[in-house]
Order: sequence, then structure tokens, then C-alpha cells
Amino acid sequence: MAKTVEWNDEWLARVQAAVEGLKYGTVQIVVHDGRIVQIERTERFRYETSADSRHAGQSQQAAK
Repeated sequence: MAKTVEWNDEWLARVQAAVEGLKYGTVQIVVHDGRIVQIERTERFRYETSADSRHAGQSQQAAK
């Protein structure tokens, strides 16, 4: 049977800190034997290419 994960204010604050300011990415919580042992944050950065910018400008002009 699965154990209940132990939560406390310290871990909640750590999860909140990992999520804050994250625009694109993932936050993983690693649990061993019913206890949180690690938080992993992977952040992604998305950039517009110059081709995307040209198409966005055309779409805005067509909408006018």
C-alpha cells in the first residue's frame, strides 16, 4: 500500500519558490518512502525567430 506523503510548511514554501517566476517549464517533486526528498525545476526559454516576427506583423496588418 502506498504511503501518505508528508507535507509541512517548509516543503510547501520550497515548491512555491520553485514555481514562482516560471513561465515555461516543469517542476518535479521526488518522493522516497513517502517523504519528499528533492525538487527539480527545468525552465524553458522560448524565442521568436525573425520569420515568426515577420508573419506576426503581416497578421496584424491584415487585421487592420
